Amino acid sequence: MDNILIAFLLTLIAGLSTGIGSLIAFVSNSTNRRFLSVSLGFSAGVMVYVSMLEILPKAAESFASSFSEKLSMTIAVISFFGGMFLIAIIDKLLPSDENPHEVKLIEDCKKNGGADCERLAASGRLRRIGIFTALAIGIHNFPEGLATFVSALQEPGLAIPIVAAIALHNIPEGIAVSVPIYQATGSKKKAFGLSFMSGLAEPIGALIGWLILMPFMNDIVYGVIFAMVAGIMVFISFDELLPAAREYGEHHLSIYGLIGGMAVMALSLILFM
Repeated sequence: MDNILIAFLLTLIAGLSTGIGSLIAFVSNSTNRRFLSVSLGFSAGVMVYVSMLEILPKAAESFASSFSEKLSMTIAVISFFGGMFLIAIIDKLLPSDENPHEVKLIEDCKKNGGADCERLAASGRLRRIGIFTALAIGIHNFPEGLATFVSALQEPGLAIPIVAAIALHNIPEGIAVSVPIYQATGSKKKAFGLSFMSGLAEPIGALIGWLILMPFMNDIVYGVIFAMVAGIMVFISFDELLPAAREYGEHHLSIYGLIGGMAVMALSLILFM
């Protein structure tokens, strides 16, 4: 029971970091591109490294008591790409204008003295963009929540860097929700509230997913979920984090962040193995 509470708490922390992005949007007149570029690259490095070198092999180990070594690895690999397929389908179903992978900048709504935002706000489109972005992020965060929760439940030592990586990449998502809502309504309370609620999709996704899967949970099901978690995180890294890191800043900054994330993850695994 204690492990479940810890896993849920870590998932909650990761999800609600969208609120940090919302607060940044209120107090800043521009986006710190260098910080976001490095941090998003760092998140990608952590996710890719831990997925390929830790989570996927551990998923294969879960099948070892029931299948041969070759079949265990085959099932793990199929589940790995199944996770990628799942998150790709979710992305495909989201409208491109509200896709959380689209880079949003604080200063975009402050060009021309804010005239563009005033025009969009008057038409109601700005409010619609913010609401649908929050909905899109909520849907997108649902499998992320389950991924974080399962990782924390199975390997608490691995969960902390994963939580940190997901939290970092949720910050720009908070900005993407709060900027249009704030400009459309003039209410920081509404903007922060909607951003905060979109982040709640992660712990809610974790809880619902766990309640559905708990009656069927065994080593095989656990291995499949764990491998799918790895696939989801690798897909997010290559489809979302690295492209966004390059758009926010210089190409080399995103790569430095990527390498730094891998190095920190490798060092932490060596120190705590």
